[in-house]
Amino acid sequence: MANTSSAKKAARQMIRRTDVNKARRTRVKSEIRAVEEAIKAGDQGKAHAALAAAEPVLARTAQKGIMHKKTASRKVSRLAQRVKAMSA
Repeated sequence: MANTSSAKKAARQMIRRTDVNKARRTRVKSEIRAVEEAIKAGDQGKAHAALAAAEPVLARTAQKGIMHKKTASRKVSRLAQRVKAMSA
């Protein structure tokens, strides 16, 4: 348990940040799932739109430090590759 006032404040901030970060991680997973479901359904237009929506969410998550920059880039790249393969 925190003893000093600064440690107590840091603990409060950590709880708030954890909630925000959890929400952001959940949003990323939802966006990725939307793209994957569109790919699975074979709907190229829907998959393309879902990818366009997911890409900035992944970039923002990486920018905030919740996910590593290269991890986000890799996920976008792999999703884009799968969407592109649908047209071939």
